[in-house]
Amino acid sequence: MKKIVQITGLLFAIALSASNVLAVDEHYVDEVAVVGGYDVVAYHTAGEPTKGSAEFSATYQGAIWHFASKENQEMFKKDPAMFAPAYGGWCAAGASKGKKVPVPGDLWAIVDGQLYLNSSPKAHDKLFLAKTEEVIRKGEANWKLIFATPSKDL
Repeated sequence: MKKIVQITGLLFAIALSASNVLAVDEHYVDEVAVVGGYDVVAYHTAGEPTKGSAEFSATYQGAIWHFASKENQEMFKKDPAMFAPAYGGWCAAGASKGKKVPVPGDLWAIVDGQLYLNSSPKAHDKLFLAKTEEVIRKGEANWKLIFATPSKDL
C-alpha cells in the first residue's frame, strides 16, 4: 500500500510539473517574466512600454509578471485579465499565422482595450496595423488551437 501511495504521489508531482510548464509556455516569458519584464499595465496607463521590476511582481496563470510601480502591480492583481496581453504576449501577427513568435515589447497597440504585441516592424506595421481586424480574427481562431502547444512544436 505504501508503494502505491508513493507512486501515486510521484505521478501527481510529474503531472503538476508538466501542467506548470505548459501554463508558462502559454505566455511569452523572456528571462524570468512575461513579455521580457515589461509592465503590461503601463501600456494602458503611461501609453508606452515601461520595464517592470522584480520588486513589484505578481503571479498569474502560472507565470511571473513585473510592474514598474506598486500601483500598477495592485491594478493588475485586481483585474489581471484586463491587462494581460492577447495571445499570452506572443506576437499577434504570429498568432494569426498559427505561430508563437517572441516579442521585444516595444511594438504594440491597444485595440478595444486589449493589448497586442508584435515581433518586428514588418509584422506590426505591414500586417497588424494594416489588417488589424483580420489579424485579430485569425489570431483568435488559431490561439484556441496553439495556446497550450509548446512554441518549439509550432
